Amino acid sequence: MPDEEWIKTLEDGRKVKFIYQELPEDAAFIAAQLAGNEVVYSVVLAKAGNPLSREDVESHFEGELSKK
Repeated sequence: MPDEEWIKTLEDGRKVKFIYQELPEDAAFIAAQLAGNEVVYSVVLAKAGNPLSREDVESHFEGELSKK
């Protein structure tokens, strides 16, 4: 099961750490954490359609990350 972490800089300069972990039975755990912030957005997708791309994971959190 591939596990992946990466950091992306948003257009406004904030850095976000993304986490993607494949789980059994086509499920996935994904998370996004803003640098210097204790808030972590995380989701377990029951039918993820693995493997997910980085773009798939990032787009899942667009709404939350657009808030300041």
